[in-house]
Amino acid sequence: MTGGRTKRSWWRHRPAAPAVGVPGRALLEIDHVSKVYARGARANDDICLQVTEGEVVALLGHNGAGKTTLVNQVAGLAVPTSGRIRVAGHDPVAEPARARAIVSLMPQAHAPLAGVTPRQAITMLARIRGASRTEARAEADGLLSVLDAQVWADTPGDRLSGGIRRLTAYGMTAARAGRIMVLDEPTNDVDPVRRRLLWQDIAGRAAIGRAVLVVTHNIGEAETYADRVVILDAGRVVLQGIPAELRATHAVGLEELYPTLVGSGGRGEYA
Repeated sequence: MTGGRTKRSWWRHRPAAPAVGVPGRALLEIDHVSKVYARGARANDDICLQVTEGEVVALLGHNGAGKTTLVNQVAGLAVPTSGRIRVAGHDPVAEPARARAIVSLMPQAHAPLAGVTPRQAITMLARIRGASRTEARAEADGLLSVLDAQVWADTPGDRLSGGIRRLTAYGMTAARAGRIMVLDEPTNDVDPVRRRLLWQDIAGRAAIGRAVLVVTHNIGEAETYADRVVILDAGRVVLQGIPAELRATHAVGLEELYPTLVGSGGRGEYA
C-alpha cells in the first residue's frame, strides 16, 4: 500500500459484484462436445461443462488430455466434431467475430513481444478493444501495477524473462477483456509472489461478473483459488466440483485425489 491506496485502486469504479450465494448466469456452455482429428484421434469426448458469471473454473489434466483443444473451440479457433458451444448465448462457429468480442483468450504460447515493451503491448490490445488512448494507457499502467511488474514496463520484449512475458500476456488478455476469459496456463514461469497477485486479479475480474476458465497443471493453485475444478482424462471429464466439497467427499485433497483419476500421462498428442 502506498499513500493509503492499494494496488487495486484503479478499479474503484467497477460495478458491484453479484451477491454471494446467488448463482450466476451461465456465460460459457459446452454441451456434449467431441473433437475428432484425422486417423480417428479423439481429443475431446462428449464434454459437458458450464462456467457462470462470477465464477473461476480450473481445468486440470495431463498433457494430451484435451484441455487446449477444448479452449480453442471455445474461442472459435477450432470447430467441434459434434455437440455445441455457446458463449453468452452465441455460437463461436457461426458468429466468430462476436465470439472474439466476448471471449478473451490467453494462449499457452508466449505472446509475440519482439520490438515492443509490456506497456506498449497491453496499451495496444486495450486500444484494439475500443479504449481511448488515455484509457488504454491507464489500463496498462493499472495492470502492470497490480501484477507488480512496473519496473519492466518499458523494457523491450526480447530482454524480458519468461515470467514477465507471461504476465505481459495476461495483461494483454485482461485489458478491456470480454465477458469470458480463457487463460491457458497463465502462471507458467511466474514467480510465487506474482502468481498470487495474478490469481487475485483473476478473482477480482470474476467478482465483477466475468466467467473465467483457467487451464493449469498446478493442482495446488487450482484448489486454493478456483471456485470449481474440472479434471479431464483422455478427452473426458472424470470429475468436477467445488474443491472443499471434493475434499469432504473423498477425504483427501486434490493432490492425492488427482493421480487416482487420470492415466499415466496422457496420449501425448493434444494438450
